[in-house]
Amino acid sequence: MLARWQAITLWKRVIIALMLGAALGLSAHYAGGADFITTWIKPFGDGFVRLIRMLIVPLILTTLVCGIMAMGDPKRLGSLGARTLALYMGTTFFAVWIGLGFGTLIGPGYGIDLSAVDEASRAMLAERVSGQTPSISQRLLALIPVNPIGAMAGGDILAVIFFAIILGLGILACGERAAPVAQFFTAAEAVVMKITLFVMELAPFGVFALIAWVMADMGLGIIANMGKLAFALYAACLVQIIFIYGGVIVRLLLRLPVARFFTGIIDAQGVAFSTASSSATLPVSISCAQKNLGVDDSVAGSVLPLGATINMDGTAIYLGLIAVFAAQAFGIDLSFADYAMVALTATLTSIGVAGIPSASLFLAFTVLGTFGVSIDQYTLIIAFILPFDRLLDMMRTVTNVSGDMAVASLVAKWEGELDEAVFRDKPHV
Repeated sequence: MLARWQAITLWKRVIIALMLGAALGLSAHYAGGADFITTWIKPFGDGFVRLIRMLIVPLILTTLVCGIMAMGDPKRLGSLGARTLALYMGTTFFAVWIGLGFGTLIGPGYGIDLSAVDEASRAMLAERVSGQTPSISQRLLALIPVNPIGAMAGGDILAVIFFAIILGLGILACGERAAPVAQFFTAAEAVVMKITLFVMELAPFGVFALIAWVMADMGLGIIANMGKLAFALYAACLVQIIFIYGGVIVRLLLRLPVARFFTGIIDAQGVAFSTASSSATLPVSISCAQKNLGVDDSVAGSVLPLGATINMDGTAIYLGLIAVFAAQAFGIDLSFADYAMVALTATLTSIGVAGIPSASLFLAFTVLGTFGVSIDQYTLIIAFILPFDRLLDMMRTVTNVSGDMAVASLVAKWEGELDEAVFRDKPHV
């Protein structure tokens, strides 16, 4: 029985668990039995979230350090490094602001009142009312950890991000002398990623427990909020793909037909949507770039693998949306400084997001922590979002892959390695 269950693709198992958990929770909500769900079922969901929390710091540290090291790999970058990195970081920064804008406009978190759920929420609101929130300069100063080990132990995610970036740059600067350290972090990342995959195998059980609890507590009302969140994400991602990639990069900078670009990458987008994995889509992305867009092999072979590592525009949109969603659910009024810190944090965090399904769930706490969300509050937000994350992750991956292809085309153009005749011709794969 267990072998047959594991033979089913993970995302299908999550959907099955989602439907079963929703049915159980709704039955408990409308027929009585919500206390049973809270007492006996919810703890399994809490355990899954605790496993996620356990991996947040090691995942951020190892993937960020390895992401920085990858930027200096001559096999990946060569002379393309500065342009590629600038383009990837630039599109990511635009992406997170688009996510913040759509979250503010659509308001997916309104109607879910979590402000009275725990003491931390009430304390946070009281602090904001009294004007005790730190300024943006104080927040930026807090990025620098006095004790990196203490920051890791205390879960100070922003300080961990800063230290990981500095550490990665230090390893690059030392070159061959730091080879043992580089090998250690490469191996550590592989180990953490393997543990992450183990944890994600438990996702169906976590989804079952959490959706059963949410439905038992709130009934069908939560569906409207999740629908708004999904709509906001898909709309924001489409704006990023059509206007930033198609309009700005392809039409304005490349001066090439936008329709040809999208028909040339549709196979890669299809694989990205079905697998929800940038890494799994990489072979198809390289093939489409070479045969449909006219990108030279040397550029496709360096820019696209790097993009699968550090270019996560869809994730940046998602992290911005989650931040706004959480603020609305907890009744927090975000200031411009809050928005700026969320944008900065999401941009930096996206460097370390691994190209596996739902990895950004592990990093959502980084942006929520910028405006004081506690671990317990983060758990509540993840309880709402996790059961629906696969649907959101599919569109995030399409955005990531589309951005990789647009950047590769532009870098190839600048390097004189783009065959425009192939780009303008009908797709060959």
